Amino acid sequence: MLFGLPAILWGGWFFFLVVAFFLTAAAWEYAQMFRSMGYRVSPWLVSGAAFWLYTLRSFSEESAASWLSFLTLAFLAYYLMRYERGDPQSAFDYAISIAGVIYLGWIGAYLYLLRALPLGGWWIMLVLPIVWLADSGAYNIGARFGKHHLSPRLSPGKTWEGFVAGLFTAILAGAFLAWAYSTFGPLQLTLWQGAALGLMLGLLTPLGDLGESLFKRQAGVKDSGQLFPGHGGAFDRIDSWLWAGVISYFCIRYFFL
Repeated sequence: MLFGLPAILWGGWFFFLVVAFFLTAAAWEYAQMFRSMGYRVSPWLVSGAAFWLYTLRSFSEESAASWLSFLTLAFLAYYLMRYERGDPQSAFDYAISIAGVIYLGWIGAYLYLLRALPLGGWWIMLVLPIVWLADSGAYNIGARFGKHHLSPRLSPGKTWEGFVAGLFTAILAGAFLAWAYSTFGPLQLTLWQGAALGLMLGLLTPLGDLGESLFKRQAGVKDSGQLFPGHGGAFDRIDSWLWAGVISYFCIRYFFL
């Protein structure tokens, strides 16, 4: 939160750079996890291309679409040469690499696009607290009362009781924040709209956490990295944000504005 809150409030280049840091670091960690499984994925290529795609998408949707097409073909050409030189896993390396670029570069850009909406700082301060509070509710209730595993293979610690608690917390948080920001701020949201956004986020953002768990389980690691000692890596911090950015951007743009 040292840079997060000021970046949200000021927006612009400051917010862009903070998000760029997390996405680029997450892309690096993503590549390193697959390298630990024996795949020859280049962290430099994946993180560099993810940063470039995020940058272009943040400021020019048309340029980003063109570059996505170019990167898809360029990466394939690169791995064709790698296979010709004796790398037997080049097809897998290609699929893993381009998936990371799209997931962390293209999808990650929705966080910036959300902040760039009219009153974007307020929208970010609506969306991210819903996710944080839902995670907290799920953890506290799940740890104390959870008995039925939600996804035993991917995340043994998650339970259906925790999921329901997180969903309920997200709905309440969305309704309360919508009321507060509409009463004391510039947003024009009803309680029902806030609750609906909370419902969508509470239902779907846990998939971001489980998605990253999929990579970590296959790599046999507890955390994606050690960027934040004791708290894991950048990918561990933004796994749910990626889904929250996409979901809230489309909900807000097409239903609330």
